[in-house]
Amino acid sequence: MTSSVKDSAAAAGDNPVVENGARLGFAASGLLHLIIGWIALHMSWGDYSGSADQTGALAQLAGTGAGSVLLWAVAASFALLALWQFTETFVVHEWFERLKHVGKGLMYAFLAWTAMTVVTGTSSGSGDTSSMTGTVMSYPYGRVAIAAVGLGIVGVGGYHVYKGWVRKFLEDLREHPGQWVVHIGRFGYVAKGIALVIVGGLFVAAAATADPEKAEGLDGALQSLTTVPYGKALLVVIAVGLLAYGVYSFGRAKYAKV
Repeated sequence: MTSSVKDSAAAAGDNPVVENGARLGFAASGLLHLIIGWIALHMSWGDYSGSADQTGALAQLAGTGAGSVLLWAVAASFALLALWQFTETFVVHEWFERLKHVGKGLMYAFLAWTAMTVVTGTSSGSGDTSSMTGTVMSYPYGRVAIAAVGLGIVGVGGYHVYKGWVRKFLEDLREHPGQWVVHIGRFGYVAKGIALVIVGGLFVAAAATADPEKAEGLDGALQSLTTVPYGKALLVVIAVGLLAYGVYSFGRAKYAKV
Protein backbone atom coordinates (compact mmCIF):
# COMPACT_ATOMS: atom_id res chain seq x y z
CA MET A 1 0.00 0.00 0.00
CA THR A 2 1.57 3.31 -1.09
CA SER A 3 2.10 6.20 1.29
CA SER A 4 -0.09 8.42 -0.90
CA VAL A 5 -3.08 6.09 -0.37
CA LYS A 6 -2.48 6.09 3.39
CA ASP A 7 -2.14 9.86 3.42
CA SER A 8 -5.36 10.30 1.45
CA ALA A 9 -7.23 7.90 3.73
CA ALA A 10 -5.88 9.62 6.84
CA ALA A 11 -6.89 13.02 5.46
CA ALA A 12 -10.40 11.75 4.72
CA GLY A 13 -10.71 10.26 8.19
CA ASP A 14 -9.51 13.50 9.78
CA ASN A 15 -12.04 15.58 7.87
CA PRO A 16 -14.15 17.42 10.50
CA VAL A 17 -17.40 16.25 8.87
CA VAL A 18 -16.32 12.60 8.96
CA GLU A 19 -14.79 12.89 12.43
CA ASN A 20 -17.80 14.58 14.02
CA GLY A 21 -20.15 12.29 12.11
CA ALA A 22 -18.30 9.26 13.47
CA ARG A 23 -18.73 10.56 17.01
CA LEU A 24 -22.44 11.04 16.34
CA GLY A 25 -22.47 7.46 15.04
CA PHE A 26 -21.20 6.19 18.39
CA ALA A 27 -23.93 8.24 20.09
CA ALA A 28 -26.54 6.79 17.69
CA SER A 29 -25.34 3.31 18.60
CA GLY A 30 -25.81 4.25 22.24
CA LEU A 31 -29.36 5.38 21.55
CA LEU A 32 -30.23 2.09 19.83
CA HIS A 33 -28.74 0.07 22.69
CA LEU A 34 -30.79 2.07 25.19
CA ILE A 35 -33.96 1.26 23.27
CA ILE A 36 -33.03 -2.43 22.84
CA GLY A 37 -32.21 -2.69 26.56
CA TRP A 38 -35.52 -1.08 27.47
CA ILE A 39 -37.46 -3.48 25.21
CA ALA A 40 -35.55 -6.43 26.69
CA LEU A 41 -36.36 -5.24 30.21
CA HIS A 42 -40.05 -5.12 29.37
CA MET A 43 -39.68 -8.56 27.77
CA SER A 44 -38.55 -9.94 31.12
CA TRP A 45 -41.74 -8.53 32.65
CA GLY A 46 -43.89 -10.12 29.93
CA ASP A 47 -45.05 -6.67 28.80
CA TYR A 48 -43.39 -5.48 25.63
CA SER A 49 -43.98 -4.64 22.00
CA GLY A 50 -41.49 -4.56 19.17
CA SER A 51 -38.30 -6.49 18.58
CA ALA A 52 -35.27 -6.28 20.86
CA ASP A 53 -32.82 -5.70 18.01
CA GLN A 54 -31.55 -2.84 15.86
CA THR A 55 -34.51 -2.88 13.46
CA GLY A 56 -36.95 -2.92 16.36
CA ALA A 57 -35.13 0.01 17.97
CA LEU A 58 -35.24 1.99 14.71
CA ALA A 59 -38.96 1.23 14.41
CA GLN A 60 -39.45 2.59 17.93
CA LEU A 61 -37.67 5.79 16.91
CA ALA A 62 -39.89 6.06 13.83
CA GLY A 63 -42.94 6.11 16.10
CA THR A 64 -41.80 9.22 17.97
CA GLY A 65 -42.89 12.75 17.14
CA ALA A 66 -39.56 13.63 15.52
CA GLY A 67 -39.11 10.13 14.14
CA SER A 68 -38.21 11.02 10.56
CA VAL A 69 -35.69 13.66 11.57
CA LEU A 70 -34.09 11.33 14.12
CA LEU A 71 -33.87 8.44 11.66
CA TRP A 72 -32.27 10.56 8.95
CA ALA A 73 -29.75 11.82 11.52
CA VAL A 74 -29.06 8.25 12.67
CA ALA A 75 -28.65 7.04 9.08
CA ALA A 76 -26.24 9.88 8.24
CA SER A 77 -24.18 9.39 11.40
CA PHE A 78 -23.90 5.62 10.84
CA ALA A 79 -22.86 6.25 7.21
CA LEU A 80 -20.11 8.64 8.32
CA LEU A 81 -18.99 6.23 11.05
CA ALA A 82 -18.81 3.47 8.41
CA LEU A 83 -16.77 5.77 6.17
CA TRP A 84 -14.36 6.52 9.01
CA GLN A 85 -13.97 2.80 9.76
CA PHE A 86 -13.14 2.14 6.10
CA THR A 87 -10.53 4.93 6.01
CA GLU A 88 -8.87 3.39 9.06
CA THR A 89 -8.26 0.14 7.15
CA PHE A 90 -5.69 2.04 5.07
CA VAL A 91 -4.08 3.70 8.07
CA VAL A 92 -3.48 0.82 10.51
CA HIS A 93 -0.68 -1.65 9.87
CA GLU A 94 -1.83 -4.95 11.44
CA TRP A 95 -4.03 -7.17 9.27
CA PHE A 96 -6.22 -8.12 12.23
CA GLU A 97 -6.93 -4.45 12.92
CA ARG A 98 -7.73 -3.91 9.26
CA LEU A 99 -10.20 -6.78 9.29
CA LYS A 100 -11.84 -5.36 12.42
CA HIS A 101 -12.29 -1.98 10.75
CA VAL A 102 -13.70 -3.59 7.60
CA GLY A 103 -16.16 -5.65 9.65
CA LYS A 104 -17.26 -2.65 11.70
CA GLY A 105 -17.53 -0.53 8.57
CA LEU A 106 -19.84 -3.08 6.95
CA MET A 107 -21.91 -3.31 10.12
CA TYR A 108 -22.41 0.46 10.38
CA ALA A 109 -23.12 0.72 6.65
CA PHE A 110 -25.83 -1.92 7.10
CA LEU A 111 -27.28 0.02 10.04
CA ALA A 112 -27.30 3.21 7.93
CA TRP A 113 -29.12 1.37 5.14
CA THR A 114 -31.58 -0.17 7.62
CA ALA A 115 -32.34 3.25 9.12
CA MET A 116 -33.01 4.63 5.63
CA THR A 117 -35.38 1.76 4.78
CA VAL A 118 -37.29 2.40 8.00
CA VAL A 119 -37.61 6.16 7.45
CA THR A 120 -38.65 5.69 3.80
CA GLY A 121 -41.16 2.99 4.71
CA THR A 122 -39.47 0.28 2.63
CA SER A 123 -38.28 -1.84 5.56
CA SER A 124 -39.57 -5.41 5.67
CA GLY A 125 -39.01 -5.70 9.41
CA SER A 126 -36.41 -7.69 11.28
CA GLY A 127 -36.62 -10.56 8.83
CA ASP A 128 -37.26 -14.25 9.32
CA THR A 129 -33.92 -15.58 10.51
CA SER A 130 -35.06 -19.19 10.64
CA SER A 131 -36.35 -18.99 7.05
CA MET A 132 -33.03 -17.63 5.80
CA THR A 133 -31.18 -20.27 7.81
CA GLY A 134 -33.34 -23.00 6.31
CA THR A 135 -32.56 -21.74 2.81
CA VAL A 136 -28.82 -21.83 3.51
CA MET A 137 -29.10 -25.33 5.01
CA SER A 138 -30.71 -26.60 1.82
CA TYR A 139 -27.43 -26.12 -0.03
CA PRO A 140 -24.44 -28.49 0.17
CA TYR A 141 -22.39 -27.73 3.28
CA GLY A 142 -25.11 -25.28 4.33
CA ARG A 143 -25.14 -26.64 7.86
CA VAL A 144 -21.39 -26.17 8.02
CA ALA A 145 -21.81 -22.55 6.92
CA ILE A 146 -24.48 -21.91 9.57
CA ALA A 147 -22.31 -23.52 12.23
CA ALA A 148 -19.39 -21.33 11.13
CA VAL A 149 -21.57 -18.23 11.39
CA GLY A 150 -22.68 -19.30 14.86
CA LEU A 151 -19.13 -19.96 16.02
CA GLY A 152 -18.10 -16.59 14.61
CA ILE A 153 -20.84 -14.84 16.60
CA VAL A 154 -19.81 -16.78 19.71
CA GLY A 155 -16.26 -15.62 19.13
CA VAL A 156 -17.34 -11.99 18.80
CA GLY A 157 -19.42 -12.34 21.96
CA GLY A 158 -16.55 -13.92 23.83
CA TYR A 159 -14.27 -11.09 22.73
CA HIS A 160 -16.81 -8.56 24.04
CA VAL A 161 -16.79 -10.32 27.42
CA TYR A 162 -12.99 -10.33 27.45
CA LYS A 163 -12.78 -6.72 26.27
CA GLY A 164 -15.10 -5.60 29.04
CA TRP A 165 -13.62 -7.76 31.79
CA VAL A 166 -10.03 -6.59 31.29
CA ARG A 167 -11.09 -3.02 30.38
CA LYS A 168 -9.48 -3.35 26.96
CA PHE A 169 -12.08 -0.92 25.56
CA LEU A 170 -10.08 1.88 27.19
CA GLU A 171 -7.58 1.44 24.34
CA ASP A 172 -10.24 2.84 22.00
CA LEU A 173 -10.34 6.12 23.94
CA ARG A 174 -7.99 9.09 23.68
CA GLU A 175 -8.07 9.72 27.44
CA HIS A 176 -9.44 8.23 30.64
CA PRO A 177 -13.20 8.94 30.71
CA GLY A 178 -13.66 8.67 34.48
CA GLN A 179 -14.28 5.68 36.72
CA TRP A 180 -18.07 5.73 36.37
CA VAL A 181 -17.80 5.43 32.57
CA VAL A 182 -15.30 2.58 33.00
CA HIS A 183 -17.61 0.65 35.33
CA ILE A 184 -20.62 1.16 33.05
CA GLY A 185 -18.61 0.22 29.96
CA ARG A 186 -17.23 -2.89 31.60
CA PHE A 187 -20.68 -4.14 32.60
CA GLY A 188 -22.11 -3.21 29.21
CA TYR A 189 -19.46 -5.05 27.19
CA VAL A 190 -19.78 -8.21 29.28
CA ALA A 191 -23.59 -8.23 29.10
CA LYS A 192 -23.62 -7.60 25.35
CA GLY A 193 -21.04 -10.35 24.91
CA ILE A 194 -23.22 -12.84 26.79
CA ALA A 195 -26.18 -11.94 24.56
CA LEU A 196 -24.08 -12.51 21.43
CA VAL A 197 -22.82 -15.85 22.75
CA ILE A 198 -26.46 -16.95 23.17
CA VAL A 199 -27.27 -15.85 19.61
CA GLY A 200 -24.27 -17.74 18.23
CA GLY A 201 -25.12 -20.79 20.30
CA LEU A 202 -28.58 -20.92 18.78
CA PHE A 203 -27.11 -20.91 15.27
CA VAL A 204 -24.73 -23.73 16.19
CA ALA A 205 -27.64 -25.69 17.71
CA ALA A 206 -29.66 -25.15 14.52
CA ALA A 207 -26.80 -26.51 12.42
CA ALA A 208 -26.19 -29.48 14.74
CA THR A 209 -29.85 -30.53 14.77
CA ALA A 210 -30.68 -29.46 11.19
CA ASP A 211 -33.52 -27.42 12.69
CA PRO A 212 -33.53 -23.86 11.27
CA GLU A 213 -36.26 -22.87 13.73
CA LYS A 214 -33.60 -22.82 16.45
CA ALA A 215 -31.62 -20.10 14.67
CA GLU A 216 -32.70 -16.74 16.00
CA GLY A 217 -31.37 -13.21 16.00
CA LEU A 218 -30.92 -11.09 19.10
CA ASP A 219 -34.66 -10.71 19.70
CA GLY A 220 -35.27 -14.45 19.47
CA ALA A 221 -32.26 -15.22 21.65
CA LEU A 222 -33.52 -12.91 24.39
CA GLN A 223 -37.04 -14.32 24.11
CA SER A 224 -35.64 -17.84 24.53
CA LEU A 225 -34.40 -16.86 28.00
CA THR A 226 -37.98 -16.39 29.20
CA THR A 227 -38.64 -20.12 28.82
CA VAL A 228 -35.74 -21.56 30.82
CA PRO A 229 -35.11 -21.70 34.58
CA TYR A 230 -33.61 -18.47 35.90
CA GLY A 231 -33.73 -17.19 32.32
CA LYS A 232 -35.76 -14.11 33.21
CA ALA A 233 -33.22 -13.15 35.85
CA LEU A 234 -30.43 -13.46 33.27
CA LEU A 235 -32.56 -11.49 30.82
CA VAL A 236 -32.85 -8.64 33.34
CA VAL A 237 -29.07 -8.62 33.80
CA ILE A 238 -28.52 -8.54 30.02
CA ALA A 239 -31.16 -5.82 29.58
CA VAL A 240 -29.54 -3.63 32.22
CA GLY A 241 -26.17 -4.39 30.64
CA LEU A 242 -27.41 -3.25 27.23
CA LEU A 243 -28.67 -0.05 28.85
CA ALA A 244 -25.22 0.37 30.41
CA TYR A 245 -23.56 -0.21 27.04
CA GLY A 246 -25.81 2.47 25.58
CA VAL A 247 -24.76 4.96 28.26
CA TYR A 248 -21.11 4.06 27.73
CA SER A 249 -21.49 4.67 23.99
CA PHE A 250 -22.31 8.30 24.69
CA GLY A 251 -19.09 8.54 26.67
CA ARG A 252 -17.28 6.85 23.79
CA ALA A 253 -18.71 9.45 21.43
CA LYS A 254 -16.83 12.09 23.41
CA TYR A 255 -13.59 10.27 24.21
CA ALA A 256 -13.10 7.93 21.21
CA LYS A 257 -9.91 8.06 19.19
CA VAL A 258 -11.30 9.45 15.92
